[in-house]
Amino acid sequence: MNLIHGAPVPSPNYRPDSDFKAFAYEQVARIGKAVSSAQRLVLLNILVNGPHTVEELAEGSELSIANTSRHLQILKQARLVSAMARGNHRIYNVESDAVCTFFIHLRELAAGHLAELRGALEAITASPTRADRVSRTELVAIVAAGDAFIVDVRPSQEFELGHLPGAVSIPLEELHHNLAVLPRDKTIITYCRGPLCLLADAAVTLLNRAGFQARRTDQDIPSWERAGLPVERGPDSPNAEPPAGG
Repeated sequence: MNLIHGAPVPSPNYRPDSDFKAFAYEQVARIGKAVSSAQRLVLLNILVNGPHTVEELAEGSELSIANTSRHLQILKQARLVSAMARGNHRIYNVESDAVCTFFIHLRELAAGHLAELRGALEAITASPTRADRVSRTELVAIVAAGDAFIVDVRPSQEFELGHLPGAVSIPLEELHHNLAVLPRDKTIITYCRGPLCLLADAAVTLLNRAGFQARRTDQDIPSWERAGLPVERGPDSPNAEPPAGG
């Protein structure tokens, strides 16, 4: 750089925004690096449904507690998740609603652009548990009419934070103990954490073997809510509606 009357004169190749761009895109890349792990995406898919302890996340992701903690720290460093202490546990949650939206769009982008994922989804769609799955349009009509018995097979704390109207909470691991409370004169619709989650598939298999007519839907609560559709919440949910007159 030359000097004219004591002031710096940029050289012809000088790019005043080069340092800024390098810094800015390095920050953007932190998000990309944080979500470049399949295990971390599994953890995010659980967390967009509600906060969990490290132990719960380890069980849900089928990872060791040590590996789960390591992946959570990477997500936390990228400001995708946050943590708070509760007694002897640390509770992890997504940092903001924008993280939920980002995750849903990332999942949809992958399904729309990656032939390998499309092929896998097409293959699993042909499986007995998904061959007759319930679309969003059909589910909207079913919810409005009350024409089916809807079962949320996610953990109960996720149900409390938000669930389909009229749904009942029967976590997958408790389903076989609760067959007697299920109606045999209605179709049972199961749902979980979306199209990449297999909890609802396992529920359909169990129910069909027990003689029920069961179907699954690929709808998950974050996507359903972002479509402007109604969600019910438990009384202890932070987003629960206040009681009338309260």
